[in-house]
Amino acid sequence: MSGLGGQGVVTSAHVLAMAAAKENKWSISNPFFGAEKRMAPAEAYARIGIDRIYDRGELVYPDAIIVFHPQVITMQKSYTAPFYSGLKENGLLIINSDVPLLSSEDEESLRKLNASTFYVPATKIAIDIAGTELSTNMALIGSVAGITNCVSLQSLDLALQDRFGKKYVASGGTATLDEAIKKKFAKKEQLLAKNLATVTHAYERAGAWANDNKYELMVAAA
Repeated sequence: MSGLGGQGVVTSAHVLAMAAAKENKWSISNPFFGAEKRMAPAEAYARIGIDRIYDRGELVYPDAIIVFHPQVITMQKSYTAPFYSGLKENGLLIINSDVPLLSSEDEESLRKLNASTFYVPATKIAIDIAGTELSTNMALIGSVAGITNCVSLQSLDLALQDRFGKKYVASGGTATLDEAIKKKFAKKEQLLAKNLATVTHAYERAGAWANDNKYELMVAAA
């Protein structure tokens, strides 16, 4: 997963790994970034499999690459060049854009790999459904799950509940403090609902694309 700081790239890898664990699969996520600041290059990796995973390092040969921001392609804001370096044969690219971004040279290189490219307007989906571009990563999580079936929608729901905290414990203090906690809980409930709605929309959209294109990612973990 490659994007820019502040887009939730690291969170996305974590949620996918958590969802896989809900299905009793082996999984591990790793962040990889330099300067921790907004708009700086950021990457994260998620490994999912049916066998125990020992490797925690950089994922050099991915089955799928998710591009969170067009600048990863247009301005080479990634830690590899080209950004799809190492992509396996029959691999998958998911790009957050509603217009093609690849050069003719890139397209030719990907054709030689028999790679598939799925463009999804993840930011627009996030704004339309969740009301904020901060849910862009939710649309991309839903997209990769919908195409590859690496994790189910139900597992993603459970992972989101764990990640963003669905439960709360009322305080033993004043009623005012209790009321503040309840309001905070209500906001979390709203956040969970909006994130899940975004994930679901993207999951179904991506799944329909995979069916229409008879796409099947050849990964044992799926």
